[in-house]
Amino acid sequence: MTSSRKNRFSRWLRVAHRDAGFLLVGVSLVYALSGVFLNHMNGKDPAYRVINGQLQMEPALSREEVAARWNERADELPTLKRVLPLDEGSERLILDGGTGVYTRATGRVDHEQYQRNDFIYWINKLHYNKVKGWSPVADLFAVSLIFLALSGVLIVKGKRGVAGRGKWLLLAGILLPVIYVLCN
Repeated sequence: MTSSRKNRFSRWLRVAHRDAGFLLVGVSLVYALSGVFLNHMNGKDPAYRVINGQLQMEPALSREEVAARWNERADELPTLKRVLPLDEGSERLILDGGTGVYTRATGRVDHEQYQRNDFIYWINKLHYNKVKGWSPVADLFAVSLIFLALSGVLIVKGKRGVAGRGKWLLLAGILLPVIYVLCN
């Protein structure tokens, strides 16, 4: 390749890399934020906050009596949809936005409600590709990341580029996930 062709290619590569980088900042932030939330789930969906509560009723109530006692306090409790058998000693309460358990022996009701954080919910849906029509955007984003990675490697020249110390950083970046997979 002649020197002027190399310069034109390098200039085009820098412009394309820069413009694609600016274009993808918003989508990158969505994936990065949701990735952090999803990495730290600890068995719980980060898009929901759990509100726990307790209630004391009389022991040994029937399902109908549990429903009646719950509904007497309807102004301060979530709406009760159904009471179902859970096991010999307890009943399952199906609540609007939650669940509960009535323990027949003690009369104690432990219940929880789930409150959705809309921002986290929607960015996680995008991350999981659960929004209709998002697949082409996600595919374009993935291809763009490949372009940004490869063009970034080619843009930097000399001793700081892939011919110099860059090759060691590139190798380390490739080996990191490989070693992690092999060791687990």
